[in-house]
Amino acid sequence: MTAPSQICRRSAWIALPALASFILALSPALAQGKFPSRPIRIVSPFAAGSVSDLSMRLFADRLAARLNGQVVVDNQPRAGGVTAAAAVLSSAPDGYTVALFSTSTAISASLFKQLPYDPMRDFLPVSMFSTFANVLATGAASKYATLADVIAAARARPGTLNIGTTTVGSTNHLAATLFKAMVALDVVIVPYRTPGDLMTAALRNDVDVIVQSYGALKVTLEDRQLRPLATTTPGRAAYLPDVPSVQEAGVPGFDVVTWNGLFVPAKTPADVIALLNTEIRAVLAEGELGRRFLDLGLEPRPSTPAELGELMVSEVARWGRVIAEAGIEKQ
Repeated sequence: MTAPSQICRRSAWIALPALASFILALSPALAQGKFPSRPIRIVSPFAAGSVSDLSMRLFADRLAARLNGQVVVDNQPRAGGVTAAAAVLSSAPDGYTVALFSTSTAISASLFKQLPYDPMRDFLPVSMFSTFANVLATGAASKYATLADVIAAARARPGTLNIGTTTVGSTNHLAATLFKAMVALDVVIVPYRTPGDLMTAALRNDVDVIVQSYGALKVTLEDRQLRPLATTTPGRAAYLPDVPSVQEAGVPGFDVVTWNGLFVPAKTPADVIALLNTEIRAVLAEGELGRRFLDLGLEPRPSTPAELGELMVSEVARWGRVIAEAGIEKQ
């Protein structure tokens, strides 16, 4: 059951577009150029050079051109995104500091004993940004040709197969945890400290299967060092059209789409949010940007503020259940 506090937040986020339209009608000067009058800063929880960072920088350049201003990306990858979120929360609610949140933000609401913010109380949604798949893959020399082979082997030899992921509580770790639960498999999930450690384990065949983002696996998949078995998206990913989804491979209802979205501090004026949403959606609709995103293993995914708000509410609830049912200790 949805908590009353979540219902209130959901209602506030759903009402945001209508309120913004009303205010914009009363404030044409703002919509026509008073904002922005100085650089906009997008605070990202991802490291410089990562797929998410590269896509954000491509986007920031295009957004700056549309706004006839400057948009800078500020990478603050420490503490699992907590540092970046706290930096945005401490800024003025005026639209000049924007947070890039992700699936990890929704996970953190249940993974950590205490956070210095509430992602649904202290921030307002602006627009979705992108989505991407995680991939279940195995070594090129592996005897497993399909995900069905893995499932059959796990059932034939309970407790002997393992699935490699990154750290406990990461999106790919929880995707593996959900997969294990939905298929009722007795397999061992092995979390590695860094993506590099996970990749090394996969290439050495230290693990039977790994779960990792497509962007992180792209080169090894193209070089055929790893073999993709399935994607975690409900349908086939545009950048892996020949690879079935986990659902297609025989696990009905499995759906883990990793997402990124843009948020601003609570109390940011609705007209500013509406203006940002309009410009963000226009940029993400550009065909050339979309093609460059696909090259990185991402799909541009604009939305209304209400749609992003609904997603955050549902994702917080969903991953909270997965964490609780798996008995994952809060950090």
